[in-house]
Amino acid sequence: MTVKASELPSVAALSFLGDAVHSLFIRRMLVAGGTSKSGSLNEAARTFVSAEAQAKQAKAVLPHFCEEEAHVYRRAFNSGHLNRPKHASGADYRAATGFEAVLGMHAHLGNESRIEELMKIAIEAEGLDGQEIDK
Repeated sequence: MTVKASELPSVAALSFLGDAVHSLFIRRMLVAGGTSKSGSLNEAARTFVSAEAQAKQAKAVLPHFCEEEAHVYRRAFNSGHLNRPKHASGADYRAATGFEAVLGMHAHLGNESRIEELMKIAIEAEGLDGQEIDK
């Protein structure tokens, strides 16, 4: 994969898109795992999509990034206009934003298989596979 930064939307836009990609992947995983109670689905989804959880996932996938992914991650991580939520550290929020930007880049480029690869690594970092959620 070779893509120039000038060919991509801003890292803010990539992070915005990646947030949706991440959330949809998690929701699909939970539903596929057989979870049927809406309360359990929402509670489980929140544990995967929090900035703290995404930062942990980012640390797990970072060694698997190619050069372009690492570049987008760093650009998003270092972007100065982040409004972090009150329940997340600045470092966690920046790491989560970087991970979301990488997912957003792949969604923008149509690289669904790479999104799946990275998300599987991320989910393994959480120690769950979607099958262990309270049904």
